[in-house]
Amino acid sequence: MIETLQHKGIIPNGNYELVELKNGTTSGRVYLISGEEKYILKYDLPVGIGIVDKFYCAYGQIELFPKVYEVDGEKGWLLYEFLEGTTHTNRGLKADWMKLLVTGVLNRYEAYDPQIPWGRVGGRPRPTWSDFNRKSLEYAYENVGDLLPYEDYAMMNGIVEELSRYDAEEVKYYLHGDTGVHNFVFQNDCLVGVIDPSPMIGPVLYDFTYAFCSSPDDLTLETLLSSLSLLESVQVETSRLIKEVTFQLYTRIGICSKAHPHDLDAYLKAWVYWKQLLCDLEKTTVESGG
Repeated sequence: MIETLQHKGIIPNGNYELVELKNGTTSGRVYLISGEEKYILKYDLPVGIGIVDKFYCAYGQIELFPKVYEVDGEKGWLLYEFLEGTTHTNRGLKADWMKLLVTGVLNRYEAYDPQIPWGRVGGRPRPTWSDFNRKSLEYAYENVGDLLPYEDYAMMNGIVEELSRYDAEEVKYYLHGDTGVHNFVFQNDCLVGVIDPSPMIGPVLYDFTYAFCSSPDDLTLETLLSSLSLLESVQVETSRLIKEVTFQLYTRIGICSKAHPHDLDAYLKAWVYWKQLLCDLEKTTVESGG
């Protein structure tokens, strides 16, 4: 592959090493090409490579996304820019990187064809956004298991039904779909890149709350609101935002129990905090007669 890329003039001549990278739940195989320059080479099913390539083409102007150098859709590989830094760690304050994510990525998303179904590109289409949420909840419930009582699942089921009343108002956007710290590249406590999209059609609020809940630190309403104020395409009441985040947090606990068990204790503490916000919200609604 290295010889082929050099022969095509895509990478300079010289000695390079090909090192397979272990990227957790990332599909396909990912390699670092290291030498005079560094590149990332990803192999996957041709349809998956095509979906990712189309996404990067649509958002080539977003500086936080890596540059794509070459794609072979038939053979199923993609060569793109290597971003120096770390994922997960050395990320600094959540309020800081959330603001960079909002201004550098989320505010630059484009509205999508309203006739296209909701959900993962290439996945099973969903007729409404709430239908996507219901499927996410079912999957999360299977993974949460005994970590949380059944009453919490029932509460989330009710939240999904409450949020379904906004279905008619939702605008479809072309989203990254996996905006979490596992796909963020940090340098010196600063967000410098967003990698490995799992493109989907959904509301911008999804990528926003997903990012917020993707690490167990600073899961406070204050941190959330500080970056929400910069989100240009979303106007949402705090009461709805609390419900959206609590639902996203429940699904995150399901993912965490399966893929990141070392974060569970911190997430369960955050769950107590957000459940209390929900209870306070419900109490206020009852007292106001709403």
